[in-house]
Amino acid sequence: MDAVTRLLSDLVAIPSVNPMGRPLQGTGFLEGGMSDYLENWFRDLGVPYERRTIAPGRDNLLARYDSPRDLKTVLFDAHQDTVPTDGMTIPPFTPEVREGRLYGRGACDVKGGMAAMLEAFARLVRERPEGSASVIMACTVDEEFTHTGSSDLARMPKLADYAIVAEPTQLDIVHRHKGAVRWKIRAHGVACHSSTPKLGINAIYRMGRVLGVLDEYAELLSRATPDPILGPPSLSVGRIEGGLSVNVVPDWCDIEVDRRMIPGEVNAECLKQVEAYLHNRLGDSVSWEFFPPWVNMPPLSQDLGNDGGWITRVQQAVLGATGRQPELGGVPYGTDAGPLNQTGLPCLVIGPGNIAQAHTKDEWIELDQVRAAVDAYYQIALSLGEE
Repeated sequence: MDAVTRLLSDLVAIPSVNPMGRPLQGTGFLEGGMSDYLENWFRDLGVPYERRTIAPGRDNLLARYDSPRDLKTVLFDAHQDTVPTDGMTIPPFTPEVREGRLYGRGACDVKGGMAAMLEAFARLVRERPEGSASVIMACTVDEEFTHTGSSDLARMPKLADYAIVAEPTQLDIVHRHKGAVRWKIRAHGVACHSSTPKLGINAIYRMGRVLGVLDEYAELLSRATPDPILGPPSLSVGRIEGGLSVNVVPDWCDIEVDRRMIPGEVNAECLKQVEAYLHNRLGDSVSWEFFPPWVNMPPLSQDLGNDGGWITRVQQAVLGATGRQPELGGVPYGTDAGPLNQTGLPCLVIGPGNIAQAHTKDEWIELDQVRAAVDAYYQIALSLGEE
């Protein structure tokens, strides 16, 4: 087994499940075990590192390689957490290599990219190539739910001149992606015994009216002026719950709303627009409230027209490592690049694996792509050392 496959196997074998807002039940949740492994890995490599607590059981790890000369610095970012394992048809934390693929939760999203970045980082430390950029390796937490790890990273003083974020892009280059704002809406009612429902006000029925109007609004958004690469913005309701018992008329009903933003949109304005549309269509006939959003993920919009040539150098580095010209494009999902790019840090998203395998019941990644990614990240560090 080669070094990066062995490292990826170690990472997959460590549960680092993001509870995604659900109560913690059982073991394997949060990133504590993964952070312990990474801290030991950086210590054994002999590089300076910092462990930053973001929340209980959730720590960002930042390690640094200083190049032989005082040149540019590039941030490598990969997140430690995975989505839950519900419905998986393979053992989630028993990595298995079959037919050139490694199977297990997080293999594709994004421990394959993390393993490749770590191996490239270690190669830089060992070889200390003249002219390479310095590299900060950031292993962040909570990417899959509320992006608290990358948001903390974005609040730090300027760390780097460029950033490369690992996500499964098949080693193509993503310079543009959607953002997201997610929040809860609650409809209010009056509870009473279900044998006399006229004595109460059914909050679930009220929420039904809200849902109908939100469906209208989502259709309007689908016809809004689209982003030339990402298409139009969108709105979706993903969860609903309400009431206490079937024999009680419910006095509350909650929904969770996902609003995907295209570059140029602002999360606070998106919420105001939804609320204004509801008031316009429903008036005071329904009592509801908006809860503060728990996700505020900015879009990524990396300018290609005035980049100083750094994106071209990244393209050439990936081409040299893979033998294939990487495509430039956009994706509809969000990444750690959103908060980082919002600070003015130039960001691109590049990594091994296919997003179609992320979060799946038998998640896997092609090992040849992971190996190619090691060289790609290494070559990127070399290419970004100087202007």
